[in-house]
Amino acid sequence: MFFNGMVPMHAASQDDIISTICKKTRNPSFCFNVLNSAGTTDLKGLAIFTLNLAHDKAAQSRVLAQSLESNASDPKLMERYATCAKHFNNVVDDIVDGKNYLGKGDYNGVNTMASTAMTEAGNCLDSFIQPPKDSTALSGSGKVVEDICSIILVIANLLLGRA
Repeated sequence: MFFNGMVPMHAASQDDIISTICKKTRNPSFCFNVLNSAGTTDLKGLAIFTLNLAHDKAAQSRVLAQSLESNASDPKLMERYATCAKHFNNVVDDIVDGKNYLGKGDYNGVNTMASTAMTEAGNCLDSFIQPPKDSTALSGSGKVVEDICSIILVIANLLLGRA
């Protein structure tokens, strides 16, 4: 018997779970594409999948920022790329911490680390508000990290509701 009209998550279809998550994110269409490729609708499985994805994308962004820094001729851009490399290094560390919290069942810790990682990626992007602008793939990469972290936040909150 179900109480308060609530249906357990395992009784919901894949589309229902993904829709529930994605409509709460900052970029729902991106979320649908990501989660439809996850191969699972289990919330913990989706958390693992998105944490791994965020880790990989942040690591790629860090490498890109380091490469851009070493090739930049404009001192301001060089400094900004160096700062971004540090921010993305922090994102990688935050995501590792988030994975550890997930393994312990500490979904509030996952939420905190995803939020911190999202802020770090945003700080990199914010450094390019003033000229000279970043004309590379770094800003797009940073937005992808933020969007993945947004998905992780929603999943962590859903896991918190089930804990």
